[in-house]
Amino acid sequence: MIAIVAPAPIGLPALVTLLVGLAGFVAALLFVRFRRYRRGEAGARVSSRSSRGIWLQGAGFFLVAFGPLRPTLLAASAASLGQAVVVALLVGACIWLFLSAAAAMGSNWSFAARTRRDHDLVTWGPFAIIRHPIYTGLLAMLLAMATAFGHWRGLMLGLPLFAWGTWIRMVEEEALLHARFGPQYEAYAARVKRFVPRIF
Repeated sequence: MIAIVAPAPIGLPALVTLLVGLAGFVAALLFVRFRRYRRGEAGARVSSRSSRGIWLQGAGFFLVAFGPLRPTLLAASAASLGQAVVVALLVGACIWLFLSAAAAMGSNWSFAARTRRDHDLVTWGPFAIIRHPIYTGLLAMLLAMATAFGHWRGLMLGLPLFAWGTWIRMVEEEALLHARFGPQYEAYAARVKRFVPRIF
C-alpha cells in the first residue's frame, strides 16, 4: 500500500495555495447554489446515471487526496514556489471556468443532468469554446491536488475513475440536450469540442 500512495516531495506554499483555492471553490459553489434557491428554483430530480457519475468523480478525487504528505521542499526554493504557481494557475482555471459557466447557464445550472421547460441551449461564455467547461475545470482541480499533495501515483488510480464518471455525466447531459434541441444541438456539437478547444 505504501508503494501506491508514496508521495513526491512538496512545499508548504503549494499546500497553502491549494487550501485557499479549495475554500474559494466551495464558496463559489455555495454562492451559485444559494442564488438558485433564493430565486425559488429548487433542482429537478437527480437521475441515477448522473448520480453514479458524481460518485465516480468523487472517488477519483478521494484517491488523489488520500495518503501521506512529504512537505520537505524549502518554502523559498524554486521547486516549492514553482509548485505553488502551478497549483494557483490550475485552481484559478477551475474557479473561473465554474463561475463563468454557471453565470452563462443561469437557471439551467444544476448538479445533475436535467432540462427545464424553459431550458436554453447555452452557447455563449465558455460554452462558445468548449461544451463542458465545468468538467474541464474539475480536471484542473484534480491536477492541482495531485501537484500540491505530491500524489502522482494516486492520480494514476483516480484519473480513470474521474474520467469514467465524467463520461457518464456527459453522455447523460448530451442525450437530454439532443432530445430537447435536436438539429440545433447537433450543429453546436459539430463546431465546438467537448473539453479542449479545437482538440477534444
